[in-house]
Amino acid sequence: MINQETIVALATPSGAGAIAIIRLSGNEAISVASKVFQSVSGKDLSKQKSHTIHLGHIVENTKIYDQVLVSVFKNPNSYTGEDVVEISCHGSTFIQQQIIQLLLRKGCKMAQAGEFTLRAFLNGKLDLSQAEAVADLISSDNEASHQIAMQQMRGGFSNEIAQLRQELLNFASLIELELDFAEEDVEFADRTQFKELVTRIEFVLKRLIDSFAIGNVLKNGIPVAIVGEPNVGKSTLLNALLNEERAIVSDIAGTTRDTIEDELVIDGIGFRFIDTAGIRETKDVVESIGIKKTFEKIEQAQVVLLLVDSSQLSANSLPNVKIEIEKIKNKFPIKPLVIVLNKVDVLDKDSLNNYLNQLSTSNPTTDNRQLITISAKQKTGIDKLKNTLLSFVNTGALRNNETIITNSRHYDSLLKALEEIQKVQFGLSSNLSSDLMAIDIKQALYYFGEITGEVTNDELLGNIFANFCIGK
Repeated sequence: MINQETIVALATPSGAGAIAIIRLSGNEAISVASKVFQSVSGKDLSKQKSHTIHLGHIVENTKIYDQVLVSVFKNPNSYTGEDVVEISCHGSTFIQQQIIQLLLRKGCKMAQAGEFTLRAFLNGKLDLSQAEAVADLISSDNEASHQIAMQQMRGGFSNEIAQLRQELLNFASLIELELDFAEEDVEFADRTQFKELVTRIEFVLKRLIDSFAIGNVLKNGIPVAIVGEPNVGKSTLLNALLNEERAIVSDIAGTTRDTIEDELVIDGIGFRFIDTAGIRETKDVVESIGIKKTFEKIEQAQVVLLLVDSSQLSANSLPNVKIEIEKIKNKFPIKPLVIVLNKVDVLDKDSLNNYLNQLSTSNPTTDNRQLITISAKQKTGIDKLKNTLLSFVNTGALRNNETIITNSRHYDSLLKALEEIQKVQFGLSSNLSSDLMAIDIKQALYYFGEITGEVTNDELLGNIFANFCIGK
C-alpha cells in the first residue's frame, strides 16, 4: 500500500507569515532537494548526516528563489519513516508557491490530506489510534483536549488495548490448540484463569466506553444554554463571561432573534455558551422561530442557565418564574439547571433574601438545580458562576491521567468488542465447546485490532486521513 512517490506540501498554515515550511517525504526527497538547493558552504546535501540543518538558496539555473534553511531527516529516523526534507523559507505566499511548483517540476507529487501521517502509520512509526490523535492535537484549543490528545498520541490508549489483545490472543492460541486435539478431550487453556481474564477485559472495556461521555464533551467543549425571559440580560451575561461585546445589548425586548454561540476556556475546560432567544408568548414570526430554537439548544446543552431579572420580580411574577423552572426540570430532569438571579445590584438585601428563599429548592439532595446571584452589567458574581459550571464537569479521570476516549470510531469498536467478550463469558459459564467460543474470541480480537490498525482497509484509512490537513 505504501506509495513510493516523493510527496511535497506546505506544512505551515497557508497565507503570508514570517516563515513557511515546505515538507518532502519519499525515497527521492533528498535527491530532489539537492537539485534545487545550493549550500552557502558548497556542501552536497545528499552526503549530509541525518538531523542536520543547512543554510543556502533555492535556485533554478541562474534564478534564485529564496534564502532558506534545509533540514534533513534520513529513514527510518523521521516522522514518516522515509527520507524527509523540510525547507524553511520566507513566508511570502508567492515564494511558497514558486518553490512548491519548482519541486513538482523536479518530480515530486502534491501530498494528499494526511498523507505524511498515513505514511508514518504504514511504515510502523505510529499505530492508527496514535495517528488519529495527531489530528486531535492539531485541533485542540484548550488544556483538556490537548491533554487527552497527547495521552493518546504517546500511546496510552494503544498500550492498554494492545496488552488486553495480547493476553486474549494467548488464550485464543490455547483454545485453537485444543481444537487440534479435540478427539483426545484435553484442555490447554485454564478455564479459571480464562474467566478472570475475560472479567478483567470486560471491566476495562466498560471503563473506556463510559469515559467517552466525558471525553466527547471535553474534546468539543461543554455546551451551556443561557435561557430566560426577553430582556433579562442574557446577552449582557454572555458578554461578561466572554469579556467582550459579542452579543447585541438593547432595552428592547426580543433583540436576540437567533442563537449566538461562543467559546470560553475556564481552568483548561472549554465551554460553548449559547445565548438564545427569550421564551415568551409572541406573534412575531421571526421571534417565534428563535424561541423554537431555544428548546432545541436546551436539548443539546449539558448545562442550562436560567437567567431571571431580579429587579422585575414581585409577588405576582414569582409564580411564573417557578412555572418556568418546573417546565425546564420536567422536560429535562437530568440536566443541571442553574437559576441565575441577575441585576441584584439594584435590589435591597431583604427583597433579595425573600426571592432567594422562595426560589430555593425544598429538596437540595435530590434536585440538581442551583441558585446564584450576579450582576452581569457590573460583572459581579461571574467568577462564582464559572466555578459552578466547572463543578458539573467530571475531571477526575483527566486529573488522574486515565485513558479517556474521544473518538467515535474507537467507541464503536469498543462496544462491539464488549459484545463479543460478553458472548465469551456466556460460553464459559454455559460450558460451550471450544470451537464455538473461538469464533467469539476471534471477533473480539478483530475489533481490538481495528482500533490500533492491526486490522484495516483502504476505505477506513481514506475516511480517517481525509479529515487531516494537507501537509500533515
